[in-house]
Amino acid sequence: MLNVEDKMSKKIAFILLLSILFASCRKEKTTWDSDWVVPLVNDTLSLKELENDSTLTIDASMNYTVDLTRTIANIRLIDSLRIPDTTIVQDYVLGVSSITVPPGYTIVNQIEEHDISMPDNIQLKKVRVDEGVIRVKIYNPIATTAFFTVELPGVTKDGVEFSEDYSAPPAVGGNPGIAVADLDISGSWLDLSGEFGNTYNVLQSKVIVTSSSTGPSVVLTSADVIKVEATFKDVKLDYAKGYFGHQVYQDTVSSTFDILDVVESGSLDLPGTNLQFEIENGLKLNARATLLLVKNTNKLGNTVNLSSPAVGNPIYIDPATGSWNSLSPSTELIEFTPANSNLESFLENLGKDLSFGYKLELNPWGNVTGGYDEIFPSSRLKVKVHADLPLTIGMDDLTLRDTFNIDIEQDPDKTRFESGEIVLNATNAFPFQGNVQLYLLDENGQLLHSVTGSSPLQSSVYGSIDTADGLRKMKSEVIFPLTATVLQDLKSIKQACVRVKLNSPDASSNANTAVQIPAGAFVSVKLKANFRLKTVI
Repeated sequence: MLNVEDKMSKKIAFILLLSILFASCRKEKTTWDSDWVVPLVNDTLSLKELENDSTLTIDASMNYTVDLTRTIANIRLIDSLRIPDTTIVQDYVLGVSSITVPPGYTIVNQIEEHDISMPDNIQLKKVRVDEGVIRVKIYNPIATTAFFTVELPGVTKDGVEFSEDYSAPPAVGGNPGIAVADLDISGSWLDLSGEFGNTYNVLQSKVIVTSSSTGPSVVLTSADVIKVEATFKDVKLDYAKGYFGHQVYQDTVSSTFDILDVVESGSLDLPGTNLQFEIENGLKLNARATLLLVKNTNKLGNTVNLSSPAVGNPIYIDPATGSWNSLSPSTELIEFTPANSNLESFLENLGKDLSFGYKLELNPWGNVTGGYDEIFPSSRLKVKVHADLPLTIGMDDLTLRDTFNIDIEQDPDKTRFESGEIVLNATNAFPFQGNVQLYLLDENGQLLHSVTGSSPLQSSVYGSIDTADGLRKMKSEVIFPLTATVLQDLKSIKQACVRVKLNSPDASSNANTAVQIPAGAFVSVKLKANFRLKTVI
């Protein structure tokens, strides 16, 4: 049996031992390993959002077809056909040295013609004003109120000829009395064929000036000028008849398809395609169109020009027929097929930068209608491109490449990745197969590591039909191992480049072949990262 002294000694020894143990623990860091699964991507890629938008349609066999229609030129000639701001001036000077004008006396009653200066040999006979203003300014040189009637023969609105009455105050101290008014002439018709209807670009004006019937008799001398100014301002037209000159519209239109910027190499087979250019003439005049060039340039800088006898040779387009609401444009087609051009090699160049050059000419033979060309509000000159592409695609090592930024930080003194892998689980309903390579780059784009997927992303042709939606599907799991060497460089890795090499294998022969894409095709992707993490505290 222990005495009190022995018990006390053992208690002190135990406390001392615990102190030593705890002191030892503070000197050694605690570490442990843990497994982490990090979801990265859960997404489905399909063409459904493009269905029935006039680009992607579904044929009778439930396969996709592309009908790509784009307007590369849409010229509304009436927008550029305007009457320049024009001031017509009609003034009257007494033919004798002086006369006495009694009250209510008509001093002036005469009609004049005024030429409108139109560019490019444009000869207008009749127009309708969409919007515009006439500013009328009257100068009265006599010392009594004068009444002016301003008429514009040939200018009508709602069937009524333009006629406005004004009063101008008397002249004071040798300065004429002035009256000004702005008149909206929107919707007015202008007959510009002159008094006898045998000319063009002519406005008529008639002025009647009468002295006030209640005023005094006044003296009018040859130094006094009775003047009327009518200024047409900002006149826009929506209809015109006449001759519109030999005008030429020439342009090169460029388009960029950024989606093709990821194509690095390989080939694409697009059988059964055709390309059409539709030239539409909505003007009642003769026209000529020339397709000057069609070319594309791919990411590697390779340019392919579409070559065919139809490129560079003009075609003639008849005038439109009908009138106003019954206007029917005349159209001509320039069609390219594999039989009459190098269309397949042009399309298979996968050019992301496309250029279309064209020239449109009005009245290439001059004024053959005697000035009876017509332009209506709906008249257009258009150039449209149609691409009829059954979505039947063959791929032979078509290589896509894209780069994105990443930034993974770790403190090796606290936590660090011991091992890891990136796992891609996919369900593929597209008839394409892809081998995936991952390149890890530093901030300068220099290659640090290359990681190859464990297996291809399998084509749906090797899968089975899902009775729920009738699509053939194939599931794949692709693993990208991240070695210790890769994990050590995580801090230096700033970019990841994904490179996919696509093929379209036949299920029986495995040889690449052209395949149709079924309606509703998709690929669902789940991307996750598995890590073993060491934590140190």
